[in-house]
Amino acid sequence: MSSTGEAPGKVILVGEHAVVYGLPAIAVPVWEARATATVSPRAQGAGCIICAHDIEREIELSRADDREPLALVARLVLRELSMDPDPDLQIDVRSQIPIASGMGSGAAVGAAIVRALYMHAGVVPADSVGSALVYRSEEVHHGTPSGIDNTVVAYGKPVWFVRGKAPEVFTPPCSFTLVIADSGVPSSTLAMVAGVRSRHDASPNEYNAWFGEIAEIVANARRAMETGNLHELGELFNLNQDLLELIGVSTPDLERLVEAARVAGASGAKLSGGGGGGNIIALVADYASERVANALIESGAKRVIVTLVGARG
Repeated sequence: MSSTGEAPGKVILVGEHAVVYGLPAIAVPVWEARATATVSPRAQGAGCIICAHDIEREIELSRADDREPLALVARLVLRELSMDPDPDLQIDVRSQIPIASGMGSGAAVGAAIVRALYMHAGVVPADSVGSALVYRSEEVHHGTPSGIDNTVVAYGKPVWFVRGKAPEVFTPPCSFTLVIADSGVPSSTLAMVAGVRSRHDASPNEYNAWFGEIAEIVANARRAMETGNLHELGELFNLNQDLLELIGVSTPDLERLVEAARVAGASGAKLSGGGGGGNIIALVADYASERVANALIESGAKRVIVTLVGARG
C-alpha cells in the first residue's frame, strides 16, 4: 500500500537577506506549486531507492552519502522513527516547483519525503519535527541557511520568522493575491548569501543600516497584513525592492519584471528570495491578476503563478 506526502513551494514576502543576520522576515506557502513523495513497498531484500523523476535520478539509499540531500532527509526520518536504515521501499518524488528559483524546491521535496515516510509508519509528524529534519538537508543545499524555507513549507502557512526563535504562524484576516513570475535565470542562494556577507563585512555600518530599514519594513508589512491594508503592503514591497537593489542582489532582468508588474497595475512588486535570478512577486487586486500576469510574460517571464495567500486553512 502506498503513502503520499506533499508540501508547498514558498516565496518570501519581505525580509530576505536581512533574515540571515537575525532580523525578521515573512514567508508564505504557494500551494499552486508543490512537491509530492509517494512511498511504496518493494520486494523483500530489495532495499530503498529514491526516484527523483523531474531530474531523472535514481538514488540507492544504502550507497548514497549524506551530501545527497534526498538520501539524507530519508535517512534522518528512518532514524527518527527507529525504522530499518535500508527498508524495502521505493520513494517516488515529483515537484512542480522550479529549481534554483527561490521558491524552496529543495525544502519542499524534503518535507514531502518526511510526510510520506511518517504516513507509511502510521504517524503524523509535528510541523516542528518536519521542519527540523528538513533543515538538516537544507544545510547541504545552502551551507548556512536561515531556516525560513524549511519552516514555511513544513507549516504550510504564512510565517513570521526570526532565526533562532520559534516561528510564529499566522493567517491574515483578509486573503490577497500574488502573481509570481519566474525570470528563468537560475540563482544559487548559497552564492548570493555569500556575496552579501562579503560586502557586509567590507562595509558593516552601511549594510547594518540597510538591514535595519528592511526589518522595519517587515514589521510594518505584518501590521498591514493583519489589518488588511493591502495598499500599504504594496508600498512596502516597493521599499523593500529599493533596499535589495542597494545591497546588490537585484538584476536588470528582475527589475524589468518588477517595473512591468507595476505598470500593469500591481500595487507593489519586488524580487523574492536570494536574488541574482529566480522570481519576482507582485501584489495585485483580483481583477488585475490576469493583466499583470500577461504583462510579465510579455516582459520575458518564463512562468507565472497566481496564488491566493491566506486561502488555505
